[in-house]
Amino acid sequence: MTYVVTDNCVRCKYMDCVEVCPVDCFYEGENMLVIHPDECIDCGVCEPECPADAIRPDTEPGLDKWLTINADYADKWPNITIKRDALPDAKEMDGQEGKFEKYFSAEPGQGD
Repeated sequence: MTYVVTDNCVRCKYMDCVEVCPVDCFYEGENMLVIHPDECIDCGVCEPECPADAIRPDTEPGLDKWLTINADYADKWPNITIKRDALPDAKEMDGQEGKFEKYFSAEPGQGD
């Protein structure tokens, strides 16, 4: 099992999860974060820290797509271990449907 970042992180990118992760398995894109599934130790401390409720265990039904996205982009984006501010429009974007298809950017974030 691992945890995955899902659709609601897109254009929110709250980073509360990053600062509690004991193994630094978060990777930063321009407008979302992902978890490296091979580095995640399944401790679950990140899940309740996410204000956007965007982190889920991969054992929940229907998350295969997100496991693939997390794995693919964790190999491409820089590691992030420090908390920075959420994106400016995070509150307005929180909860919108279909954010990945509408707004996702494959560009890397700044990382540490």
